[in-house]
Parts: sequence; C-alpha cells; structure tokens
Amino acid sequence: MGETGRVIPLLRACHLQPTMAVTAIATTLAVSAGRGFGSGWVALAVLSGQFSVGWSNDYLDRDRDRLAGRADKPIVAGQVTARTVGAAALVAALLCVPLSMMSGWRAGTIHLAAVAVAWAYNGWLQSTVASVVPYTLAFAALPAFVTLGLPGHPLPPVWATVAAGLMGTGAHFVNTLPDLGGDARTGVRGLTHRVGPGVSLALGALFLASATAVLAVAPPGRPGLLGSALVAVALVAVMAVVGSGLTGHLRTAWSLALVVAALNVAAFVARGGSLTA
Repeated sequence: MGETGRVIPLLRACHLQPTMAVTAIATTLAVSAGRGFGSGWVALAVLSGQFSVGWSNDYLDRDRDRLAGRADKPIVAGQVTARTVGAAALVAALLCVPLSMMSGWRAGTIHLAAVAVAWAYNGWLQSTVASVVPYTLAFAALPAFVTLGLPGHPLPPVWATVAAGLMGTGAHFVNTLPDLGGDARTGVRGLTHRVGPGVSLALGALFLASATAVLAVAPPGRPGLLGSALVAVALVAVMAVVGSGLTGHLRTAWSLALVVAALNVAAFVARGGSLTA
C-alpha cells in the first residue's frame, strides 16, 4: 500500500468534515477579532485538537464499531491499524499543548480544557445522560480561546459564549442520530438515546435555530443586507436539517448542521462583528 493509501484512511478516521469545519470557524473568528498572525496559531491549535479528538474517538470505539458493522470506519475496514490511529491521536494531543500555549497561558488553558472535555466524551460521557455537556462546553470555550489571546486578555461577550454553546448543543443532538441503532446494540446510552431520535432531531434544530437568533440580534450594529441574507439562509438550513432527519438522511442532516454553524459565523463576520465588540 502506498503512502496515499495509508494517509487517506488515517484522515478519514479523524472525522475530517467536522475537524475542518471547526478549524475554519475558529480561524475566521480569530481573524475578525484582530488576532492577526496569531490566527495561524489558533488554526494549528484547533486543528491538532480536533485531530486528536477524532482519532481518539475511532480508536476507543473500534470494538463497538465492529459489533455495529460500521464498515465505513477505516479501522473496522482494515484500511488502517488501531495502533496507528491511537498513536496519531496521542501525537496530535501532545502537539496541541504547545500550539495552544502560543496564544498565551490563559487562552491555551481554555482550549486544552475544551479538548480534554472532548476526550472525556470519547472515553466515558458519550454513554451517560450528560453526553451533551462536552459539546456544549467545548463549543462555548471557543470564543474565549480567541479573545484571551489578544492584548489585555479580554473575555468574549456573553452572547458569543451563549451562541457557541447553543451551536455545540444542537450539534450533539444531530451528530448522534445516524449511530443510534448501532450504539443501542453496543450498550451506549447517551442523552439522545434516552430521549429518542424524534426528540433529538427537534432539540437539535431548536438549539441551532436559537444560536442563529442570538447571533442575529445580540451583536452590536446593524446586520446589513448580506448579514440578513446569511441569517435567512442559516434558518433555511436548519429546516433542511429537520427535513433530512425526517426522511432518514441522517448523515446529510449532520453535514447541514455544520453548514448552519458556518453560515452563522459568516453572517456575524459580514455585519462587521467582532468578539471584542
């Protein structure tokens, strides 16, 4: 097997779609907040943290994935070894420490705490009624990671933390929908499993729409034509999440949830918004 044949499955095992989406969102917020060249450190820190979380998830869940027949998972499909994925997760986590601290110890500590919470989800919390908590906390910490790296180390506005937490909460309810059946067969009983797919879809859409509403009205200044249009498109995307979920296209619903998050950030930036305002 050539290098490409080894690298591509490894990248797939890191949950590449959300990894790149979260990295892009964090970098955009950093640029809009005036982090300048420091935005590069934000990008690298978030990227390494997301790599570590994605790889550790596939490594820790490998036996359950086999039982659930997840042939789409590179480890289960035999395209990459569990040892390679586990080692990659540890290397990424180790790199995340100095990369996070390049934004200063305050910002770095916040980001590393968010990554640690995500690892706790992979290792334990995903099977508990508190499964949503890591998503809420990790997303809510993102604005603080950006602003605490600025001169003076300001905290982000409360509305930014609330909106980010709402997006993370909504993402959790939608993200787990495609795997509910396999999880149930392997003993995973998180919050979404307990409330059921219908309620989870409704809650996911509600939290995503709430995040959109907060970002539409809370930041100072007028949204303008482009900002208003992006908010409208984000709300349409929320409806598309519901439609995809109701018609059984659950992985499409998850992709659309990431689109909602990206549109929310785009609308915020388009109105000239900044986390320091």
